[in-house]
Amino acid sequence: MQLIEAIENRRSIHDFKRVLVDEAVMKEIFRLASWAPNHRLKQPWEVMMFQNDGVRDYADLVIESYLREGFAEGYDSAKTDKMMQGIIQFLIDIPHHALIYMERDSDFHKFEEDYASVCAFIQNAQLAAWEKGIGVLWTTSPYIHDVDFIEGIGLNPELHKVAGVLQMGYPARVPKPKPRSPVDITFRNDSFNKKSDAR
Repeated sequence: MQLIEAIENRRSIHDFKRVLVDEAVMKEIFRLASWAPNHRLKQPWEVMMFQNDGVRDYADLVIESYLREGFAEGYDSAKTDKMMQGIIQFLIDIPHHALIYMERDSDFHKFEEDYASVCAFIQNAQLAAWEKGIGVLWTTSPYIHDVDFIEGIGLNPELHKVAGVLQMGYPARVPKPKPRSPVDITFRNDSFNKKSDAR
């Protein structure tokens, strides 16, 4: 598959086959992703993969976070329980949840550089996975900012930032493409820096 073809044809996948991707294939996807640009070759990304029985524990932590954040506010207990059970089932039906995180640099400029690199790493992973017939959905649900959730998965919210979770697996359905708007580019060919007259 050519790069441009992969960029244009990749889709965010919401429906997955209940089949695990081979561990070696997963490792290769993230190895390829690590060619993302990053300052000082810091390679700030880390990957924590939840699969098999680990998905249930992950799903329980997600539900606890949703409830803390008032996701079910306004519903009676029966409705809340049904809704939460539906979310749990949805999550455990997804073969792999790759949580992508990074260490927080105390220098804000370096922190932003690291976060940008991690996002490039994630996009590389999506493209590499797509080339291998594996679908990905990059999620940034509110629980990735929840201190209790972060501690629940064994990280320190003061030291770590969660960039997102990649839901991964073989697609059961590939959605049709949605149109993209043209990119508005301002080309500045002439000098635009007007300096005040010397006095």
